[in-house]
Amino acid sequence: MDNYTYAFEVFKSHMNKTNSWPLEEKKILEIGPGDGISTAIIAASYNASAVLIDSVDHISNDVRPYIELCNFLKNQDLHPPHLTDKDTVESILKKCNSRYLTHGVDSFSKIDSNSIDIIFSQAVLEHVEKDIFVREMKECFRVGKDDSVHSHEVDLRDHLSESLNNLRFSESVWESNFFKSSGFYTNRIQLEEMKLIFSRCGFMYKIISVDSWNELPIQKKKLNNLFRGLSDDNLKVKVFNVLLYKKT
Repeated sequence: MDNYTYAFEVFKSHMNKTNSWPLEEKKILEIGPGDGISTAIIAASYNASAVLIDSVDHISNDVRPYIELCNFLKNQDLHPPHLTDKDTVESILKKCNSRYLTHGVDSFSKIDSNSIDIIFSQAVLEHVEKDIFVREMKECFRVGKDDSVHSHEVDLRDHLSESLNNLRFSESVWESNFFKSSGFYTNRIQLEEMKLIFSRCGFMYKIISVDSWNELPIQKKKLNNLFRGLSDDNLKVKVFNVLLYKKT
């Protein structure tokens, strides 16, 4: 939350990828904002509004970092809302004409169809539970306007050692409640399967960058049978960036 320069650079990166400038009057949806509402403040500084969706309420009540963010944005010749130390998270969101929803995929029910201009996420889609991933993608399709653009950076590495150790486990073990609540859970949906899901949910997609290992970080024979049959090129993908468009 307090790394406002990082939040600003991530926001600008996704807006650049989607070629969404100018942002005036646009509505932006961020999936997985983490422990801060920086996106709402940054969007407001461009005269846009935001909807932030997460699975639980991670937000700290300390507003000092948001005041610092506003000062930073002013130095970028932008126009953030005026904040004081008497503000609360709720009052800041109101000043930004933004919302923070904390019931995961169920939060989409609070959003009108065809109402969002831009959807983005930063290393979040891999954390969406496997059994609701398709539903979440269908909801993104539903709430996006016909000309909406969606930008996602997806990190397929395990989130402990940045390798493929998450692919060692059986489906029954990995999808157990224990692992889902572990803090390092990923849905293990690899690039090629994710592309199929995007298409089946109605999206056209454009893979704009792929970062891959030169060779597999662990021996293929150590992977669970569910993944041994995947191609090396598929398994070598560490991080990719994708743009999604509604088929009209």
